[in-house]
Amino acid sequence: MIIAVMSDVHDNVWNLADALKKIGAAGASSLLFCGDFCAPFTLAQIGQDFSGEVHCVFGNNDGDPRLLMRNAAAAGNVTIHGQYAELELGGRRIAVNHYPEIARRVAEAGQFDLVCYGHNHRAHVELVGGTVLANPGEVMGRFGRPTFGLYDCESGDFSLHDVKHFPATGGSQDFV
Repeated sequence: MIIAVMSDVHDNVWNLADALKKIGAAGASSLLFCGDFCAPFTLAQIGQDFSGEVHCVFGNNDGDPRLLMRNAAAAGNVTIHGQYAELELGGRRIAVNHYPEIARRVAEAGQFDLVCYGHNHRAHVELVGGTVLANPGEVMGRFGRPTFGLYDCESGDFSLHDVKHFPATGGSQDFV
């Protein structure tokens, strides 16, 4: 099972459309969203353009939580878990939140195979004990290359992927 992981769209619906096409082509059956849709129409686009199950947490820039919840219900495949989610997908235990400091502490507890977060817009993957700690980077593309992640539940590997082809610039991305 392949799980897609995204964060920090900040209403860049053009990059989001490109990311969702690549995610679909990769065969992802589930999508984890680590916060900061911003506007409810961004969540609606995810629900419409991704056919699998979508699990989301709120970020610090998500406005109109009432309409976000309504759009999630209307999509039929989107669940908003609030600030934090604990899931079991593909035989793996997974935690999702928006903030890196919370994610690190959860990963250090050693109870999950994968812990995902966003917020700082920096793509980052590391092994903390036996837990993969991953930030898929930003879909928005304001601070660096727009990226998303793919997690292979069988192998336990997390890989980062560019939303679009960008020349190497040495930007602020942290690919550890």
